[in-house]
Amino acid sequence: MRHGGIISAAIEVLADIEARHRPASEALRDWGLAHRFAGAGDRAAIGNLVFDALRRRASIAWRMGEDSARGLALGAYVFTWGRSVPDLEAELAADRHAPPPLSEAERRALGAGSLEGAPEHVRGDYPQWLEGRMARAFGAAAAQEGAALAERAPVDLRVNTLKATRDKVLRSLARLSPEPARFAADGIRIAVGPGPARPPHVVAEPGFGKGWFELQDEGSQLAAALASVQAGMQVADVCAGAGGKTLALAAAMANTGQIYAWDADRHRLGDIHPRLQRAGARNVQVLRAGETEALSRCAGRMDVALVDAPCTGSGAWRRRPDAKWRVSERALHARLAEQQTALDVAAPLVRPGGRLVYITCSVLAEENEDQIAVFLADHAGFALVPPAQVIAAALAPDRIAAFEAATLARPGGLLMTPRLTGTDGFFVAVLERVA
Repeated sequence: MRHGGIISAAIEVLADIEARHRPASEALRDWGLAHRFAGAGDRAAIGNLVFDALRRRASIAWRMGEDSARGLALGAYVFTWGRSVPDLEAELAADRHAPPPLSEAERRALGAGSLEGAPEHVRGDYPQWLEGRMARAFGAAAAQEGAALAERAPVDLRVNTLKATRDKVLRSLARLSPEPARFAADGIRIAVGPGPARPPHVVAEPGFGKGWFELQDEGSQLAAALASVQAGMQVADVCAGAGGKTLALAAAMANTGQIYAWDADRHRLGDIHPRLQRAGARNVQVLRAGETEALSRCAGRMDVALVDAPCTGSGAWRRRPDAKWRVSERALHARLAEQQTALDVAAPLVRPGGRLVYITCSVLAEENEDQIAVFLADHAGFALVPPAQVIAAALAPDRIAAFEAATLARPGGLLMTPRLTGTDGFFVAVLERVA
């Protein structure tokens, strides 16, 4: 497909997302099923344009003077893909599948659209109702942090040390130009190209099928590493979900000890079994989801209880940009209640001297340090472990200072962000149960 056809398809998908209020991935899937003539490269380019339009929806709409599907797609093509207005007009004229030619108003907006005078939420590309919360989280840097959350994310992998080494995986993926991660000891990063460039399809690589690596953002890898689990420990993963951090813990424990994987929602556990099998993780026992009785035998015995809490996902907006425009005040309050419940479920599991590790992929203080403050007020038997101590126990000595400098200290823990850490946004707090 020529770019005119790609723009036309992106407009169609964006209009579908707006009209039916559904995830972008579903709309793109259905478009592909209805247009089977489109090749994989074409579908990838359409997806790129749709997601780039959603990542920068607020700033594109401001510059275009409208929030329509057409305006977003045209704006993303020029402002995000870096194409000139003459290039765009040539593409529209050369393709019979392209949308109608530019209007004079569109031509002016694309040529001179500016963010001068735009409010913080527009320059940061986040919903207006979150402006106060982003300002609380980041102060004067709120728009900069939001803009970093609106960039494309790289492809991050975690080497499964139960089956491979990082050098082995780097060699196997050499044609994709992989690089060791900045901080994560077992992490690998693969850059993604600009514009219509198709992202690397790493799950089709032989090494993935052999269990040599998993797709996992470096921030998620670091969050699991900060739990500092050791061989032989007893660990409860209370919000195990699809098992990403469960697998990281199993590898860190070298398949020794025992991990109890549990989740309040059985649907979230659906993918964990094949992932455990592929990774060769044999020290994980998956408990019956939704039944707190399944955790009762773990009470007072766990060296570590990990709570990878359900959250708004604001730290993962780079990867799921449509989600930031769907999140609401009501959804935030629902997540806050779920987080408190998860902490209350996990706390009794921790033995004296053991640790409770609280993680979110959110940058909002309400889901992070506020929750820790509430928990400590209600649970006198726990004390906060200083973040510097947590980092020193988890990272290689030559990476500690750089990692500390790249994270934001919070009253209840530490925060990673795309702008500073180069990862998705993750909050981590470690609490110790005092005797």
